Amino acid sequence: MLDNGSTDVPEISAEWYRDVVDAAASSPEPVQWFVGHATEGVILLLGALLVMAALSRRSGSPHDRALALIAPVPALLAYVGSEFFKTVVDEDRPCRTIGREIIAGACPPPGDWSFPSNHATIAGALAVTTLLLNRRLGLVALPLAALGAFSRVFVGVHYPHDVIAGVLFGALVAVVATPLLARPTSEVLLRRANRPDSPGPKLASRSRP
Repeated sequence: MLDNGSTDVPEISAEWYRDVVDAAASSPEPVQWFVGHATEGVILLLGALLVMAALSRRSGSPHDRALALIAPVPALLAYVGSEFFKTVVDEDRPCRTIGREIIAGACPPPGDWSFPSNHATIAGALAVTTLLLNRRLGLVALPLAALGAFSRVFVGVHYPHDVIAGVLFGALVAVVATPLLARPTSEVLLRRANRPDSPGPKLASRSRP
């Protein structure tokens, strides 16, 4: 185990980190440019896919519209959870504790802890929520999330176990929170639609797995 901040880093993760950042440093400049921009750009692409998935549900049943309304919430919850874990684990960034050249340009400042990766957490939550809303778009989002997570190691700011934990945590939050939030939201929409003074057509509840 590698002593890092107030926690121990698995040696295999530290070794993988060294291998990846060494390969990144010796990779062609176009590859470095692409992955360096992908680390932020993937989150934007995943957000766009989630919006598209939500829009595909907006004119359906109350349950469909509820999914569209709560679509951004799992990613927000996952981010808050990852920030909490960062303060508990206090794992220092590998770019400060392992002497390697990184392509990120600068290491995040002290106190910006490494475990889990916020980017990977948000990517996992966005991708899985998209998959739950729209299978076709979700199958595009999943490899994008994997690329976004890997890019955080490639640019040198996270260990592999940081991004693996982040993706899994974000995915778990999305799987649990999406149906839990959609059910009461769809009931509210159904009640509003069936009020006597509602101008729209009366709706029947339709549950989906």
